[in-house]
Amino acid sequence: MNFTRWSARLPGTQRRAAARTEHAVSPDRRGDGSVPAARDAERLTDDTRDVPAVDELPVREVLDRVPALVALVHGPDHRIAYVNDAYAAAFGARPVGEPAREALPELDELGLLPLLDQVLRSSKPRTVKSRKARGGRSYTFTCTPVDVPDDRARGVLIFAADVTDHAEAAERLRASEREQRETAVTLQRSLLPQELEQPDDLRIAATYQPGGTEAAVGGDWYDVITLGGGRTALVIGDVMGRGVRAAAVMGQLRTAVRAYARLDLPPHEVLQLLDGLAAEIDANQIATCVYAVHDPNEGRLVYASAGHLPILVRDERGNVLRTDEPTGPPLGTGGWMHASGSVPLSPGSTAVLYTDGLVERRDADLDEGIEALESALAGATGTPQVICDRLLRSAGVTADHDDDVAVLVLQHPSRSGPDGDLFRNAALELLGGVEAAPRARAFASGVLTSWRFPTDLHDLGVLAASELVANSLQHGTPPMRLRLRRTDRRLIIEVTDGDDHLPRRRRAEPADEAGRGIAIVATIASNWGSRRTPGGGKAVWCEFTLPRG
Repeated sequence: MNFTRWSARLPGTQRRAAARTEHAVSPDRRGDGSVPAARDAERLTDDTRDVPAVDELPVREVLDRVPALVALVHGPDHRIAYVNDAYAAAFGARPVGEPAREALPELDELGLLPLLDQVLRSSKPRTVKSRKARGGRSYTFTCTPVDVPDDRARGVLIFAADVTDHAEAAERLRASEREQRETAVTLQRSLLPQELEQPDDLRIAATYQPGGTEAAVGGDWYDVITLGGGRTALVIGDVMGRGVRAAAVMGQLRTAVRAYARLDLPPHEVLQLLDGLAAEIDANQIATCVYAVHDPNEGRLVYASAGHLPILVRDERGNVLRTDEPTGPPLGTGGWMHASGSVPLSPGSTAVLYTDGLVERRDADLDEGIEALESALAGATGTPQVICDRLLRSAGVTADHDDDVAVLVLQHPSRSGPDGDLFRNAALELLGGVEAAPRARAFASGVLTSWRFPTDLHDLGVLAASELVANSLQHGTPPMRLRLRRTDRRLIIEVTDGDDHLPRRRRAEPADEAGRGIAIVATIASNWGSRRTPGGGKAVWCEFTLPRG
């Protein structure tokens, strides 16, 4: 075989080494470059006369010294023509002339025999990266087509580089990335609600799906906060960036939202406070957020948005409404006055709050994703959890989705018959004057009697209504209203008036003639509170837990 022709088919490093060896062994050659015939006869035996004599070639001296594993096979059944010392040391001595399927079982175990056939058919080299062989070592195999001596057959040169160190380092890196991801996911899940609060008037479910293709997770989050008096706050947000830092910022914002929610502020004021806090936590960390409050007495969802995606609401007829306005910039930008908006949420309606991982795709416009979600919501029925799952499936979100996804679904169930909403609310307009307090007591007593509450709960409810009305008559201004509401678990008594001064509980001295009304209510009720109303007035409420059954 022409040496230059064969060596030109070798990988680069072997080809250069072979060229140096050819020059080094030139004194043993004839003038025409061929090997002496006597030496040829010595190197051939009766057992190998039909096997290409690699020993005849000066490249043999190079291949014997190559630290990588080298083998040469020829013919359709890949008979062994040569293996170097490194190959024999790794897998044992191999008999020359035997088919590879029997004599090279390690290649069969690694699935390389079909690759040898491909190389012969295509005359193109093939490489298989990092295959683990017997003994635990990992090799990268390169199979190159070559011409054997005298052109009697085509062959394949097998070159195996030991990449065990690289493979182990790569595995350690993957293990480290998995550990970091698990840490971030664990941190994020621990910062999310472990169990959603379930308000009396809403059915709620949420789903969080971490991104599956990267070592870090994002800062998607959600929460449900019962405010008392039958009202519920719902929040969903997304901290930009990925990893533990984003999850930590998310946890701080979620904690702050729960604290601000206890102040019972309008949604835009909550976002205003969050905006300043986000800038203090990290001026370079941007977050989007929607904060919404549901009041069953109003039948609306009041919300404020800081750069977040619009809420979708489907009414009981299947029509879907998108809440586009008002929307302010993301949290942490500062210098913006947020505003609140509202959307109807009547009995039978379903609302969906979500993060961009549900609707955003690299190959599509964001509005297209939101429109697709609207279509999916229009046809989704069932419980909130069922709707969550259907929306994820319709958006193609799987375990290897490349972005975090958070979805919060709430339903305002409709009631009919003797237990309908009409029979769960009662209100009385108070005109003031000396007859207002006894009129309020009589009204409360009649309503609680019609609801067939136990005697002790009836008496406590009448007393609480009387004290709240007396407090409003003394410290408030018209218009005034007494409202009683019952749920499956609570009796709620609320008095509203036109003055925005919020009452506070205080210890009355023995000589004081006032100051005991709120203290009495706080003592007998399960919970109480107050808030400012949008019209410039206030609402003072208290709750009683209903006995089971």
